[in-house]
Amino acid sequence: MTPERSEKLLNVLNNRQAGLAVVMENVHDPHNISAVMRTCDAVGIQDMYILNTKIHPHKKFGPRSSSSAAKWLTVHQYDDAEACFRELRQHYSKILTTHLGADSVGLYEIDFTQSIALVFGNEHEGVSEEIRVRADGNFQIPQMGIIQSLNISVACAVSIYEALRQKTVAGQYSQATMPKERIEALMQEWGFTEDKS
Repeated sequence: MTPERSEKLLNVLNNRQAGLAVVMENVHDPHNISAVMRTCDAVGIQDMYILNTKIHPHKKFGPRSSSSAAKWLTVHQYDDAEACFRELRQHYSKILTTHLGADSVGLYEIDFTQSIALVFGNEHEGVSEEIRVRADGNFQIPQMGIIQSLNISVACAVSIYEALRQKTVAGQYSQATMPKERIEALMQEWGFTEDKS
């Protein structure tokens, strides 16, 4: 690996945001998942959680949609909601689901400078009641049109780019938020080997 390539990978990892994650529940179309992966990589999210309790686990994702982003992310796949949320609770102080409800807060009311995981539901039913009751609350994206829904990959992109905006203003991209040990482990996983000569 060239010094330029290793420097780029290290810069990417130093911009990864340990306190931000995306969870996708029972999303049917692997191309939607891949599109979300691409956006996660773009804003500096390392950990993505895929929860499939009603559909079979995905064996692969759409390479055209993701531009091979999957290989740069840590993808956690679960088929049990309780196990998934147990893991999320160990890393994130708040879990919010997308849901159009009377108790939902607006996207721009969320404080993304704190540790947070956002849950997005499937293309037909959104986030299930089972998952909403496990979360800390719901949020919705402001919309002015007649159709009150967005494609899941678009909804995710809008949401996590608001997170990027807030985190940038707060200076959270100016220093590494992942532990040094994890950065080193990911560098190894991505093929970086130090020249010992």
